[in-house]
Amino acid sequence: MEKVIGIRFRKGGRLYHFDPREFCPAKDDYVIVKTEQGVGLGQVIEPPCPRNPDIHPREIKPIERMATEDEIRRLADNAAIESEARTFCLEKIAAHELPMNLVDVEYFFDGSKIIFYFTAEGRVDFRELLKDLVRRLRTRVELRQIGIRNQAKMVGGLGGCGRPLCCTSFLKNFHAVSIKMAKEQNLSLNPAKISGACGRLMCCLQYEHETYKELRKDMPKMGKKIELPEGKGKVVRQNVIGRSYTVLLEDGRELEIDIKEGGRRSAPRSAE
Repeated sequence: MEKVIGIRFRKGGRLYHFDPREFCPAKDDYVIVKTEQGVGLGQVIEPPCPRNPDIHPREIKPIERMATEDEIRRLADNAAIESEARTFCLEKIAAHELPMNLVDVEYFFDGSKIIFYFTAEGRVDFRELLKDLVRRLRTRVELRQIGIRNQAKMVGGLGGCGRPLCCTSFLKNFHAVSIKMAKEQNLSLNPAKISGACGRLMCCLQYEHETYKELRKDMPKMGKKIELPEGKGKVVRQNVIGRSYTVLLEDGRELEIDIKEGGRRSAPRSAE
Protein backbone atom coordinates (compact mmCIF):
# COMPACT_ATOMS: atom_id res chain seq x y z
CA MET A 1 0.00 0.00 0.00
CA GLU A 2 1.30 3.44 -0.95
CA LYS A 3 2.27 5.53 2.08
CA VAL A 4 2.97 9.21 2.74
CA ILE A 5 4.57 11.30 5.46
CA GLY A 6 3.93 14.93 6.37
CA ILE A 7 6.90 17.21 6.98
CA ARG A 8 7.49 20.87 7.77
CA PHE A 9 10.55 22.91 6.92
CA ARG A 10 9.87 25.59 9.53
CA LYS A 11 7.93 25.82 12.76
CA GLY A 12 4.37 26.81 11.94
CA GLY A 13 5.05 26.39 8.24
CA ARG A 14 2.93 24.61 5.68
CA LEU A 15 2.71 20.81 5.85
CA TYR A 16 4.06 18.99 2.80
CA HIS A 17 3.54 15.33 1.93
CA PHE A 18 6.28 13.06 0.60
CA ASP A 19 6.72 9.39 -0.24
CA PRO A 20 8.89 7.79 2.50
CA ARG A 21 10.05 5.07 0.07
CA GLU A 22 11.73 2.24 1.97
CA PHE A 23 12.49 4.45 4.99
CA CYS A 24 10.40 4.41 8.19
CA PRO A 25 10.87 7.84 9.78
CA ALA A 26 9.17 8.42 13.13
CA LYS A 27 7.53 11.63 14.28
CA ASP A 28 10.08 14.43 14.87
CA ASP A 29 12.76 12.70 12.76
CA TYR A 30 14.53 14.74 10.08
CA VAL A 31 14.69 13.84 6.39
CA ILE A 32 16.40 15.24 3.31
CA VAL A 33 14.20 16.13 0.33
CA LYS A 34 14.55 17.92 -2.98
CA THR A 35 12.34 20.98 -3.46
CA GLU A 36 11.94 23.65 -6.11
CA GLN A 37 14.36 25.79 -4.08
CA GLY A 38 16.98 23.01 -3.85
CA VAL A 39 17.92 20.55 -1.12
CA GLY A 40 15.85 20.91 2.03
CA LEU A 41 15.77 19.40 5.50
CA GLY A 42 12.33 18.80 6.96
CA GLN A 43 10.98 17.50 10.25
CA VAL A 44 8.44 14.70 10.20
CA ILE A 45 5.12 15.88 11.65
CA GLU A 46 2.97 13.00 10.39
CA PRO A 47 4.64 9.54 10.42
CA PRO A 48 4.03 7.12 7.54
CA CYS A 49 0.34 6.45 6.89
CA PRO A 50 -1.69 5.03 3.97
CA ARG A 51 -2.16 7.51 1.14
CA ASN A 52 -5.70 8.89 0.96
CA PRO A 53 -6.56 10.20 -2.54
CA ASP A 54 -9.24 12.47 -1.03
CA ILE A 55 -6.72 14.23 1.20
CA HIS A 56 -3.23 13.85 -0.21
CA PRO A 57 -2.06 15.35 -3.53
CA ARG A 58 -2.03 13.21 -6.65
CA GLU A 59 1.69 13.59 -7.29
CA ILE A 60 3.94 13.01 -4.28
CA LYS A 61 7.71 13.37 -4.46
CA PRO A 62 9.92 10.85 -2.64
CA ILE A 63 12.29 11.78 0.15
CA GLU A 64 15.98 11.40 -0.58
CA ARG A 65 17.09 9.86 2.71
CA MET A 66 17.23 10.29 6.47
CA ALA A 67 19.22 13.31 7.66
CA THR A 68 22.67 12.82 9.20
CA GLU A 69 23.76 14.23 12.56
CA ASP A 70 25.91 16.85 10.81
CA GLU A 71 22.95 18.00 8.72
CA ILE A 72 20.76 18.29 11.81
CA ARG A 73 23.46 20.32 13.55
CA ARG A 74 23.52 22.62 10.53
CA LEU A 75 20.01 23.69 11.52
CA ALA A 76 21.43 25.31 14.63
CA ASP A 77 24.07 27.10 12.54
CA ASN A 78 21.40 28.34 10.15
CA ALA A 79 19.31 29.54 13.09
CA ALA A 80 22.27 31.59 14.32
CA ILE A 81 22.67 33.16 10.87
CA GLU A 82 18.95 33.99 10.81
CA SER A 83 19.21 35.65 14.22
CA GLU A 84 22.18 37.81 13.17
CA ALA A 85 20.48 38.71 9.88
CA ARG A 86 17.32 39.69 11.73
CA THR A 87 19.20 42.01 14.09
CA PHE A 88 21.08 43.63 11.20
CA CYS A 89 17.89 44.06 9.16
CA LEU A 90 16.07 45.73 12.07
CA GLU A 91 18.96 48.16 12.48
CA LYS A 92 18.86 49.10 8.81
CA ILE A 93 15.06 49.44 8.79
CA ALA A 94 15.39 51.95 11.61
CA ALA A 95 18.29 53.72 9.89
CA HIS A 96 16.34 54.12 6.64
CA GLU A 97 13.14 54.96 8.58
CA LEU A 98 11.11 52.45 6.59
CA PRO A 99 7.41 51.95 7.51
CA MET A 100 7.64 48.15 7.70
CA ASN A 101 7.45 45.49 10.40
CA LEU A 102 9.92 42.60 10.12
CA VAL A 103 8.12 39.35 10.97
CA ASP A 104 10.50 36.49 10.26
CA VAL A 105 13.73 35.49 8.54
CA GLU A 106 14.20 32.24 6.62
CA TYR A 107 17.67 31.03 5.64
CA PHE A 108 17.61 28.16 3.15
CA PHE A 109 19.18 24.93 4.36
CA ASP A 110 21.83 24.94 1.62
CA GLY A 111 22.61 28.63 2.16
CA SER A 112 21.53 29.60 -1.36
CA LYS A 113 18.99 32.24 -0.30
CA ILE A 114 17.60 34.17 2.64
CA ILE A 115 14.07 35.61 2.82
CA PHE A 116 12.91 38.47 5.04
CA TYR A 117 9.15 38.47 5.66
CA PHE A 118 7.54 41.78 6.60
CA THR A 119 4.19 43.52 6.89
CA ALA A 120 3.37 47.07 5.88
CA GLU A 121 0.28 49.15 5.25
CA GLY A 122 1.28 49.90 1.66
CA ARG A 123 4.16 49.63 -0.77
CA VAL A 124 7.64 50.16 0.65
CA ASP A 125 10.71 51.36 -1.24
CA PHE A 126 13.29 49.00 0.25
CA ARG A 127 15.94 49.23 -2.47
CA GLU A 128 18.60 50.70 -0.20
CA LEU A 129 17.79 48.16 2.51
CA LEU A 130 18.18 45.35 -0.03
CA LYS A 131 21.62 46.63 -1.03
CA ASP A 132 22.72 46.70 2.61
CA LEU A 133 21.51 43.13 3.18
CA VAL A 134 23.24 41.75 0.07
CA ARG A 135 26.53 43.43 0.98
CA ARG A 136 26.35 41.99 4.51
CA LEU A 137 25.06 38.47 3.85
CA ARG A 138 26.78 37.66 0.54
CA THR A 139 23.92 35.53 -0.75
CA ARG A 140 20.63 35.92 -2.61
CA VAL A 141 18.23 38.09 -0.59
CA GLU A 142 14.47 38.43 -0.97
CA LEU A 143 12.19 40.85 0.87
CA ARG A 144 8.66 39.43 0.85
CA GLN A 145 5.59 41.36 2.05
CA ILE A 146 2.94 39.18 3.71
CA GLY A 147 -0.57 39.67 5.08
CA ILE A 148 -1.54 39.97 8.71
CA ARG A 149 -2.98 36.42 8.80
CA ASN A 150 0.35 35.01 7.63
CA GLN A 151 2.05 37.06 10.32
CA ALA A 152 -0.05 35.40 13.02
CA LYS A 153 0.73 32.00 11.50
CA MET A 154 4.48 32.65 11.68
CA VAL A 155 4.54 34.27 15.12
CA GLY A 156 2.08 31.85 16.76
CA GLY A 157 0.26 32.28 20.06
CA LEU A 158 -2.94 31.24 21.82
CA GLY A 159 -6.47 31.82 20.60
CA GLY A 160 -9.48 32.89 22.66
CA CYS A 161 -10.18 29.19 23.31
CA GLY A 162 -6.87 28.85 25.13
CA ARG A 163 -5.37 26.53 22.52
CA PRO A 164 -2.53 27.22 20.03
CA LEU A 165 -3.64 29.12 16.95
CA CYS A 166 -5.21 26.88 14.29
CA CYS A 167 -3.08 28.45 11.55
CA THR A 168 0.09 27.59 13.47
CA SER A 169 -0.85 24.10 14.62
CA PHE A 170 -2.69 22.37 11.77
CA LEU A 171 -4.27 24.61 9.11
CA LYS A 172 -2.59 24.11 5.74
CA ASN A 173 -4.27 26.98 3.89
CA PHE A 174 -6.41 29.97 4.77
CA HIS A 175 -10.07 29.89 3.76
CA ALA A 176 -12.47 32.76 3.20
CA VAL A 177 -14.37 33.72 6.38
CA SER A 178 -17.32 36.12 6.41
CA ILE A 179 -19.49 37.82 9.03
CA LYS A 180 -22.42 35.84 7.61
CA MET A 181 -20.92 32.69 9.11
CA ALA A 182 -21.08 34.23 12.58
CA LYS A 183 -24.68 35.35 12.03
CA GLU A 184 -25.80 31.90 10.91
CA GLN A 185 -24.30 30.37 14.06
CA ASN A 186 -26.10 32.89 16.30
CA LEU A 187 -22.80 34.21 17.60
CA SER A 188 -22.22 37.63 19.09
CA LEU A 189 -21.17 40.10 16.42
CA ASN A 190 -18.87 41.87 18.86
CA PRO A 191 -15.54 42.14 16.97
CA ALA A 192 -13.58 41.36 20.14
CA LYS A 193 -15.33 37.98 20.41
CA ILE A 194 -15.18 36.79 16.80
CA SER A 195 -11.75 38.13 15.81
CA GLY A 196 -8.55 36.13 16.05
CA ALA A 197 -5.06 37.13 17.13
CA CYS A 198 -4.50 38.60 13.65
CA GLY A 199 -7.43 40.97 14.08
CA ARG A 200 -9.41 39.28 11.29
CA LEU A 201 -12.44 37.00 11.67
CA MET A 202 -11.52 33.72 13.36
CA CYS A 203 -10.80 30.83 11.01
CA CYS A 204 -12.88 28.49 13.20
CA LEU A 205 -16.07 30.29 12.14
CA GLN A 206 -15.77 28.31 8.93
CA TYR A 207 -15.52 24.86 10.55
CA GLU A 208 -19.21 24.36 11.38
CA HIS A 209 -20.67 26.67 8.74
CA GLU A 210 -21.85 23.90 6.42
CA THR A 211 -23.43 21.99 9.33
CA TYR A 212 -25.45 25.03 10.39
CA LYS A 213 -26.55 25.63 6.79
CA GLU A 214 -27.79 22.05 6.52
CA LEU A 215 -29.64 22.16 9.86
CA ARG A 216 -31.35 25.44 8.96
CA LYS A 217 -32.91 24.10 5.77
CA ASP A 218 -36.13 22.90 7.44
CA MET A 219 -36.39 25.81 9.88
CA PRO A 220 -38.37 29.02 9.23
CA LYS A 221 -36.26 32.17 8.96
CA MET A 222 -36.01 34.73 11.73
CA GLY A 223 -38.87 37.24 11.61
CA LYS A 224 -41.04 35.03 9.41
CA LYS A 225 -44.77 35.30 10.14
CA ILE A 226 -46.44 31.94 10.74
CA GLU A 227 -49.82 30.66 11.86
CA LEU A 228 -50.37 28.14 14.66
CA PRO A 229 -53.49 26.69 16.28
CA GLU A 230 -52.71 29.01 19.20
CA GLY A 231 -52.72 32.06 16.91
CA LYS A 232 -50.55 34.06 14.54
CA GLY A 233 -47.00 35.04 15.39
CA LYS A 234 -43.45 35.42 14.13
CA VAL A 235 -40.17 33.58 14.68
CA VAL A 236 -38.01 35.41 17.21
CA ARG A 237 -35.38 32.80 18.16
CA GLN A 238 -33.74 29.72 16.68
CA ASN A 239 -31.95 26.87 18.40
CA VAL A 240 -30.27 25.26 15.43
CA ILE A 241 -28.42 22.57 17.34
CA GLY A 242 -31.44 21.81 19.56
CA ARG A 243 -33.65 21.70 16.43
CA SER A 244 -36.27 24.11 17.76
CA TYR A 245 -37.40 27.71 17.33
CA THR A 246 -39.48 30.18 19.32
CA VAL A 247 -42.60 31.96 18.05
CA LEU A 248 -43.90 35.20 19.59
CA LEU A 249 -47.70 35.16 19.39
CA GLU A 250 -49.80 38.29 18.90
CA ASP A 251 -51.08 38.05 22.47
CA GLY A 252 -47.50 38.24 23.81
CA ARG A 253 -47.02 34.57 24.59
CA GLU A 254 -43.93 32.72 23.39
CA LEU A 255 -44.20 29.18 22.05
CA GLU A 256 -41.23 26.89 21.45
CA ILE A 257 -41.65 24.56 18.51
CA ASP A 258 -39.63 21.35 18.44
CA ILE A 259 -39.07 20.08 14.90
CA LYS A 260 -37.13 16.96 15.83
CA GLU A 261 -38.69 13.62 15.06
CA GLY A 262 -41.20 12.83 17.77
CA GLY A 263 -41.20 16.44 18.90
CA ARG A 264 -44.07 18.49 20.25
CA ARG A 265 -45.24 19.81 16.89
CA SER A 266 -44.29 19.52 13.26
CA ALA A 267 -43.19 22.61 11.38
CA PRO A 268 -46.14 25.05 11.16
CA ARG A 269 -47.62 26.34 7.95
CA SER A 270 -46.87 29.87 6.78
CA ALA A 271 -49.42 32.62 7.16
CA GLU A 272 -51.14 33.65 3.96
